[in-house]
Amino acid sequence: MPIRTNDDRQQFPQVDSNEQVLVIIPAFNEAERIGAVVAKVRDMGCKVLVVDDGSSDDTAAAARAAGAEVFAHAENRGKGAALDSGYREARKLGCKVLITMDGDGQHLPEDIPNFIEAYNRTRIPVIIGNRLLAEENMPLVRRWTNHFMSWLLSRQMGQYLPDTQCGFRLFRCDVVPYVKTLTTRFEAESEILMHVAARGIEMGWVRVSTVYGKEKSKVSPLRDTIRFFRMFYKYSHKRRI
Repeated sequence: MPIRTNDDRQQFPQVDSNEQVLVIIPAFNEAERIGAVVAKVRDMGCKVLVVDDGSSDDTAAAARAAGAEVFAHAENRGKGAALDSGYREARKLGCKVLITMDGDGQHLPEDIPNFIEAYNRTRIPVIIGNRLLAEENMPLVRRWTNHFMSWLLSRQMGQYLPDTQCGFRLFRCDVVPYVKTLTTRFEAESEILMHVAARGIEMGWVRVSTVYGKEKSKVSPLRDTIRFFRMFYKYSHKRRI
């Protein structure tokens, strides 16, 4: 049963306080950066849940010291699995909306108000960050890949999203049961959007910063692209049956 959002979206409550927002940060070996990210989010008054995906460094300790709740995997299971654990924990914590963001500094906590303002103004239940309005700061291969995958997914979903590969996202909490994925790595973020679209749930986007520094991406261009197309083929084929 689709979640109606076009005619009766005003029935859904607005976010009156940042304390009603849970920020989920999946993290793997981010001890050097996670503390600063968590501290900035906490300064905004949001609750923070870090999912430590089997890190071999002090990611969990640094996150706790900065004020985050931590849910830890005993071993590395992938970003999709970390997000799934975060979503399940979010349902227990009674927040109105949740926001997912990365812990390596590529997503700025200062952009969180953009999501909350857009949700309060539109009541759209899923809002995706869009980095492509400042894409000159993005590595060329990443830019081309994002454009192509966003075109492909938008065509499949029947909803246009300019930057489907951005993990900086807002979900209204009643949408969370529909984001369960079969995949567990980076391709899970694309699978989530296809599940949401299949339910007839409206999605929107907001501009976010494009930040690329000295951090090393954990995305493997070849391996994770293969995983994406394998997931996309299986999902598309299943929908046609």
